[in-house]
Amino acid sequence: MSALDSTAHFHALLQFRGRTAAWPAAAAAAAGLGRIIQAEEYLFQAQWTVLKSTDCSNATHSLLHRNLGLLYIAKKNYEEARYHLANDIYFASCAFGTEDIRTSGGYFHLANIFYDLKKLELADTLYTKVSEIWDAYLNNHYQVLSQAHTQQMDLLGKLFENDTGLDEAQEAEAIRILTSILKIRESTADKAPQKTIFVLKILVMLYYLMMNSSQAQEYGMRALNLAEEQQLDVHEQSTIRELLSLISTEDHPNT
Repeated sequence: MSALDSTAHFHALLQFRGRTAAWPAAAAAAAGLGRIIQAEEYLFQAQWTVLKSTDCSNATHSLLHRNLGLLYIAKKNYEEARYHLANDIYFASCAFGTEDIRTSGGYFHLANIFYDLKKLELADTLYTKVSEIWDAYLNNHYQVLSQAHTQQMDLLGKLFENDTGLDEAQEAEAIRILTSILKIRESTADKAPQKTIFVLKILVMLYYLMMNSSQAQEYGMRALNLAEEQQLDVHEQSTIRELLSLISTEDHPNT
């Protein structure tokens, strides 16, 4: 099999990504054993294809190991899942960098394993890392757009439109990851409100950049209310109010 055919074969085998293999464990369990077995068959074929190929990219290896990790999470084989997710993180880091959003998915799924195993400190560290990666990425886009909106026009003299820099699948993944982390943070919001507010602010930026002002405002108000309830410092509250003020000046249609 040629290198080109090998790569095409691999991606064909992973067409179910986002369905069976990429489901959370609960969804896979709800779907029944048959779907897991089908996913396992596809993934083992994909693994064989990758092993036979001499020039599969680091990104391809990352994709394979992430899906294998998710498969073993669905089967509750956490030892194998951790092995594959560690490889996913390694190959994704080689391909994109350790702080890239495309690497963050591996950290997130590994954090979920530690959370299920009640290794909460390890899970907390990884959830924080994932949050920081998304904050850095979205804040970069937010700052550029914030400056552009201050000037009202971009260099071409056209109205500057918001943009996450993500495709539809990546936006959906960002929402899923960040809302999952938010639920965990909210369960301990009384102990660490700053962590909850941090994730809420990331979601504000995400929905603002997606031109969904109503959702951005909702998360912004939740962040502000929590900051006021917990009597956090004035600077924190001021930052949230600035976000809400910028959103309120926009009149974007909901997506």
